[in-house]
Amino acid sequence: MADKKLRIQNLISKNLSEIIHDMKDDITNLASVNQVEVNDDFSIAKIYITHLDPNKIDQLLYFVDSNRGFIRSKLAKSLDIYKVPDLIFIKDDLFDKGQKIDNIINSWHKKQD
Repeated sequence: MADKKLRIQNLISKNLSEIIHDMKDDITNLASVNQVEVNDDFSIAKIYITHLDPNKIDQLLYFVDSNRGFIRSKLAKSLDIYKVPDLIFIKDDLFDKGQKIDNIINSWHKKQD
């Protein structure tokens, strides 16, 4: 089951990246789908998305939420699964968290020197 779940998550991630970039909007040019998590019955997919410009992440989230139906229908055409999950787009702040940890480590090293 875990293997099937991982395969579906990877397929959704790959196809969503292509669909979002093919939408030809300025906001989608530097968008990135970082992770997809599907629940156990494959009815909901959480899509962690980010933008290279941190100031445009909220605008990107609004754009993909507004076009969720279109994105889901395009995804359904590209996947060969029984039911395409509902899509929930979430701001991916993993990079920000990693940067905070790096800053803490660097400040600790400076104090040690």
